[in-house]
Amino acid sequence: MTFGNRLRAAMDDRGPLCAGIDPHPSLLAEWGLADSVDGLERFALAAAEALAPVVAAVKPQSAFFERFGSRGIGVLERVLEVSREAGAVVVLDVKRGDIGSTAQGYADAYLDPRSPLAADAITASPYLGFGSLTPMLDTARTHGAGVFVLALTSNKEGPEVQWARGADGASVAGHVLSELRRLNAGQPGLGSFGAVVGATIGGDPADRGEDLAINGPLLVPGFGAQGGTVDDLRRIFGSVRHQVLASSSRAILRAGPDGTALADAARRTAEEMGGMLG
Repeated sequence: MTFGNRLRAAMDDRGPLCAGIDPHPSLLAEWGLADSVDGLERFALAAAEALAPVVAAVKPQSAFFERFGSRGIGVLERVLEVSREAGAVVVLDVKRGDIGSTAQGYADAYLDPRSPLAADAITASPYLGFGSLTPMLDTARTHGAGVFVLALTSNKEGPEVQWARGADGASVAGHVLSELRRLNAGQPGLGSFGAVVGATIGGDPADRGEDLAINGPLLVPGFGAQGGTVDDLRRIFGSVRHQVLASSSRAILRAGPDGTALADAARRTAEEMGGMLG
């Protein structure tokens, strides 16, 4: 089964929520844990064990594991394993972007099932040119994995690049979305190549000619603690809201460290999103 169809089945079964696993130092402190490898391990595994059985997808943020070096990466490998065994689709948030053999190296690390860091999908940056992602896209296609490409992000610096227009009048984000639409064309069900579109982006993408109908999933961070609301999801996504995989991290993780409370927070969030996005 392709990544897109696996994700569609998971969203239909568990709701359209992607639970972020972000072992930020401030969250470790809120859980009463030290900012150490031990604290990282206790936090991340507890989150994965509580959330992965109840949500469609989990999204570990690689940076918070990488900062502890090889031991942190070892914890990330265990989080990936635990999450997959619990039935969640795993989106590894790495935002990689490079060229040639280096891009292929990233693809082999994160998308080849023989790698201990393999996930169902990764996030990727297209700002060395969309074609620079070809090794990742081809490797994902070979192994039935997925790639979420940054298109319209919520950070305040994003518009200076993403809203910029080329000689053809199209915005950079519009070009990214057009390429994803091309890659997903003709795919049965949900395509495997998605876009990252923030829940708190300013303005209306349609007013800028940015068509979000890409026949692929739309990973939407920023819901919850970062300010994204149900009304924002309605405003931005409209007729393509059934393709939205909305991501929430801090708003759910702050319910911990109790596993039951974490799972309940995720279920409530998924139900709220499902009622709007269905």
